[in-house]
Amino acid sequence: MITTAFPYLTILIFIASLLVYLEKETKAKLFDYLPAIVILYFTVMTLSSLELWTKTEEINLAYKSFKSNLLPAMIFLMLLQSDIRSIFKLGKKILLTFFLASLSISLGFIVMFFLLNGFFEEGAWKAFGALSGSWMGGTGNMVAIQAALELPDSKMGYVLLIDSIDYAIWVMILLALVPFANKFNKWTKADGELLNKLSQTLDNATRHKAINFASLFMLLGLALMVSVIAQALAPLLPSTSFLTNTTWIVIIATLAGILFGMTPLSKEASAQPLANIMLYLIVALIASRANFAELSQAPLYIFAGFVIIAIHAMLMVLFAKLFKLDLFSLGVASLANIGGVASAPILAGAYHKALIPIGVLMAMMGYILGTFMGLGVSQVLKFISI
Repeated sequence: MITTAFPYLTILIFIASLLVYLEKETKAKLFDYLPAIVILYFTVMTLSSLELWTKTEEINLAYKSFKSNLLPAMIFLMLLQSDIRSIFKLGKKILLTFFLASLSISLGFIVMFFLLNGFFEEGAWKAFGALSGSWMGGTGNMVAIQAALELPDSKMGYVLLIDSIDYAIWVMILLALVPFANKFNKWTKADGELLNKLSQTLDNATRHKAINFASLFMLLGLALMVSVIAQALAPLLPSTSFLTNTTWIVIIATLAGILFGMTPLSKEASAQPLANIMLYLIVALIASRANFAELSQAPLYIFAGFVIIAIHAMLMVLFAKLFKLDLFSLGVASLANIGGVASAPILAGAYHKALIPIGVLMAMMGYILGTFMGLGVSQVLKFISI
């Protein structure tokens, strides 16, 4: 039975690092369906359910301190990799497709919650609000919204269940549709030359500086400093039921990441591994407060996730016909929202390797906008729940 902070944190870091190592080195098929970060959550949650550690004052303090201080730093580093100027090179039609995907996902959440709200337990809107951040950005956006909405860690199991099971099936469907692209494009009367022109205007080379000790150390210090400044500024700003102190911290860190992303720092390769380390530790911390006994409505939440995806898919087909959009743009825009940088480039590469940068850039746009859009959806869900 663990009662002190150091072994508690050490076990969380060890499990996270081991899973990341196994995912990279073994390339086991399991990780194609369940990413390491999902396995991490449910592994730590299992240990928490078995009461491997107790919620002593020291452990509670360590949990709160690490989570609250690492979150703004992680958001900053995550967005540091996204130079918003590169995204504008995608062109009007690709950007339109991305925003239509975000809009259809938002409507999917709102319609689903309007129909099923009565079946969920009280406060379920917060769980779907956090999920909307993930499905319009990434896991980092999900964690940011979870903090802003003060969603109990015990309810994050629902979010990650939907995010893994429903998302995995949606990825398989989109990959299976690749051979039908020509037929679909003829039906929508999409411009077949658009992607060829676009791929020629984008720089396919990823120009990042190599990871080195100096940049790694500097970015760590900068990210933690951003966290300190965000937490110092947040109490000075006006607060409402929506714009709480934590919400302001998330917004300040997000804006800092976007601004610094337009500087040469966006080329530093050290930002991504640092952000990922912080993200994995935050997810492990959240899981360490959860318990399987609290996931009594898991099947209903999983079904709700499929309802959201079904609404999203139907609206995207409608938009494709109205705006003459091609299947590639639809699929990649969808995964740039729902899957993020982990899956959008894979689908883009299934069409043609030269199109992979489009998937990356669209996913980066999701990182930039996901938190803001997720917070907006959350407020609509909150209104419906009243």
